[in-house]
Amino acid sequence: MSLFKKIFSKEKKENLDKGLEKTKSSFFDKMSKAVAGKSKVDDEVLDDLEDVLVSSDVGVATTIKIINRIEDRVARDKYLGTDELNKILREEIAGLLSETNTGEDSEIGIPSGKKPYVIMVVGVNGVGKTTTIGKLAHQFKSAGKKVVLGAADTFRAAAIDQLQIWAERTDVPIIKQKMGSDPASVAFDTVQSAVKMDADVVLIDTAGRLHNKVNLMKELSKVKRVMQKTIPDAPHEVLLVLDGSTGQNAFEQAKQFTAATEVTSLAVTKLDGTAKGGVVIGISDQFKIPVKYIGVGEGVEDLQVFNKYEFVDSFFK
Repeated sequence: MSLFKKIFSKEKKENLDKGLEKTKSSFFDKMSKAVAGKSKVDDEVLDDLEDVLVSSDVGVATTIKIINRIEDRVARDKYLGTDELNKILREEIAGLLSETNTGEDSEIGIPSGKKPYVIMVVGVNGVGKTTTIGKLAHQFKSAGKKVVLGAADTFRAAAIDQLQIWAERTDVPIIKQKMGSDPASVAFDTVQSAVKMDADVVLIDTAGRLHNKVNLMKELSKVKRVMQKTIPDAPHEVLLVLDGSTGQNAFEQAKQFTAATEVTSLAVTKLDGTAKGGVVIGISDQFKIPVKYIGVGEGVEDLQVFNKYEFVDSFFK
């Protein structure tokens, strides 16, 4: 029986379990080797556990935090059996995730009182940014929302074409210009059109090049500024998409983008194809930005609203 309340549908939960399978089996294989032949949690077990967490892409700083918390419990309880380690780890990881991820939602939604609700999506090329936008468009529309897409990644023709395909697939309007156009101009046209259409949600794709952080910062600032001419508090959300399969590289991308713009939420994609799912824990903890979505498969429904209880439940199931 799960320690956490069940609010996911059975199908979603099964997809989450399956999506985290590689991470979970890799983690627990390493864990069982770390405690093999040991009955008590001692310094050696903690050293081995530290290696397990770091090699699972939880990140050094977050790993040290978890180990320190377990050391405190060992000191308090005097004797802690290795058979209790899973339960303790589960509690500490859930506690860490709770510090940043306060929501308990299982379904997609937007705050009331913001119409249209503008989401600017950022992230390097290849992380699944445009696909994430397409899947979000599908899910928002399925939830009865009127959606408009903005193709402001004008640096690559492929990005515009890919977003166009998603617009057709999900049957939502797209605002675009030709490759090389000013991204801010596309963003301006998009929010103006969204207001005229009485849209509920606007998803704006942006360029994903990081080779010059100063240029990226200027570009994203300009995109925000021109949107605010039409909607003074836009964007309401800046969603950074990270590829979970890149492990520590995702930390670096998060660092670069949070320096370039104010990121308010995260989507971690491609968790199903990797054993690096621990990156969700580390990034959430280190950047103090809530993980809003996780990608656990190819299907449009496999981009799930991140629920910390269900994530930890699937991880330790």
